[in-house]
Amino acid sequence: MGGTEQRYVQEAFDTNWVAPLGANVNGLEVDLQEYNDIEHCAVLSSGTAALHLALVMLGVQEGDGVLCSTFTFSATTNAIRYQHAIPVFVDSERDTWNMCPVQLEEAIKGGMSKGKKPKACILVHLYGMPANIDAIMKLCEAYEIPLIEDAAESLGARYKGQKTGTFGEMGIFSFNGNKIITTSGGGALVSHSGEYVEKAKFLATQARDPAPHYQHSQIGYNYRMSNICAGIGRGQMEVLDQWIEYRRAMNLWYRDLLEPYPFISFHSEPSADYFSNFWLTCIEVSDNDKGITRESIRLGLLEDNIESRPLWKPMHMQPVFQDHPAYMNGVSETLFEKGLCLPSGSNLTEDDRNRIMRSLKRILD
Repeated sequence: MGGTEQRYVQEAFDTNWVAPLGANVNGLEVDLQEYNDIEHCAVLSSGTAALHLALVMLGVQEGDGVLCSTFTFSATTNAIRYQHAIPVFVDSERDTWNMCPVQLEEAIKGGMSKGKKPKACILVHLYGMPANIDAIMKLCEAYEIPLIEDAAESLGARYKGQKTGTFGEMGIFSFNGNKIITTSGGGALVSHSGEYVEKAKFLATQARDPAPHYQHSQIGYNYRMSNICAGIGRGQMEVLDQWIEYRRAMNLWYRDLLEPYPFISFHSEPSADYFSNFWLTCIEVSDNDKGITRESIRLGLLEDNIESRPLWKPMHMQPVFQDHPAYMNGVSETLFEKGLCLPSGSNLTEDDRNRIMRSLKRILD
């Protein structure tokens, strides 16, 4: 927490606005629009809700194919299945660990060869790292496939100076408790199209028609953010850039600490075009004569009561999704096998860093 969140929450109580509307809801939407330089925003109950609404508004229906990064958290893919659509998994490129443009085009052509042009594409900016936007946008435009950006992990990240989440038809953010800022639980849908965002707000409030009685002409959802949660978000927005600085500083600290170990490499910005928020600092552990692996580092840290985690298990390897189409090059499977997320919180103290340093040196030396 940054310190001002309670003031906004107290205002919600003082004015008795605790429902999913009010000054904080409106204010957080304006804050996100200004921060991301985008015209329209709807704050919602989760990033998953935002993904689901985006697919609904693009007309995704049962049996439609939706292109999707395989290297992601399950929420990205769950939203596709909510519509009874078919995830078409696309593997990662080496440079960014995000969706590979080569595999993307193969997936598009594969669908079209079967008379099934993909209905949409969900691109994930993994661990705060922007994807290869130019190449992916070029393909989506060439084949007229609408792009949704899953920027749940990349709020504040930039590609060629433009914030992630603002390139495609719609972008989504997550404010879950583990994200770079939080509303305890929550998310947002942003777009340059006011039509999309107004429709999202309508659908997110049970799709109630403009009538004096309760009337509904289509299926709606209870997806709007509460005024209390939005108050937390308004306070968090005041410290977002500071938290990004902390995360990036933590990433540099790890790079200095682990520089003597050539078998460890980092998830890195490929060029000056990319600016990651380094939501998590992630490493890959290559084969070495010490016999040190991703798992030996994870278990060694755990012995010292320090949590780290493997990278995401690709969606095409998940039991619930393993029968869906997948266009693979092996990158995501290798990253899952050899990759590790290190402790990266914005609130790590000097004592915390010293504990991590001692533990890693014990394991690696």
